[in-house]
Amino acid sequence: NILTGQVVGVECLIRWNHPERGIVMPRDFIGLAEENGMIVPIGEFVVAEACRQAIRWKQEGLPPFPVSVNLSLRQFLQPNLAGRISQILQETGMDPGRLELEITESATSDVQYAERVLQGLKQLGVQICIDDFGTGYSSLNYLRRFPISRLKIDRSFVRDVMTDQQDAQIVQTIIAMARHMNLKVIAEGVENEEQQRFLERHQCLEAQGYLYAKPMPAAAFAEWLASRKT
Repeated sequence: NILTGQVVGVECLIRWNHPERGIVMPRDFIGLAEENGMIVPIGEFVVAEACRQAIRWKQEGLPPFPVSVNLSLRQFLQPNLAGRISQILQETGMDPGRLELEITESATSDVQYAERVLQGLKQLGVQICIDDFGTGYSSLNYLRRFPISRLKIDRSFVRDVMTDQQDAQIVQTIIAMARHMNLKVIAEGVENEEQQRFLERHQCLEAQGYLYAKPMPAAAFAEWLASRKT
């Protein structure tokens, strides 16, 4: 929260700790996993591990903030997605209200399918976020039919918001639209205070990016969170 400085959520990211190559970034293996189908079991592992980690943090006394996980397009299109998420919630004991699933606009191109899947996920109690918003071709008429709770403004617009008038107008429009639709809105890729002040002026009160923290392991996050209170 850019007004209070309070941490209001966490996004889980995947890294491959290879025994010989060390840390392998997603750009080096996610594309291949999408092609060969491995992205589905990888995606399920990430959701389950995010839930388990959230429970560990709660047991350690950390605030019960929501945890966000990205769903790949292939994962979103798999049969019985809601059933798989339900099973993970039951197996881990995760509170559904603390799990937020992020999908891209491209996942909603088949509107009837997307609406059916999203309604199934919503019935579980999980939150739904449209990630990288503004880069796809969502119809606003269809968007209002989806049971989503949040829009995430793509970093490509936030990056040049102080120098590119068109990007600034796009960001303002997304913020205003989200407010009129009673949706939360968060800006990603915030790297400096000028960008933060712009967002605050236009009433986008949640942000994520390197201005606040870089990706870090779970244990380091707990230490980082504790340090913000001192």
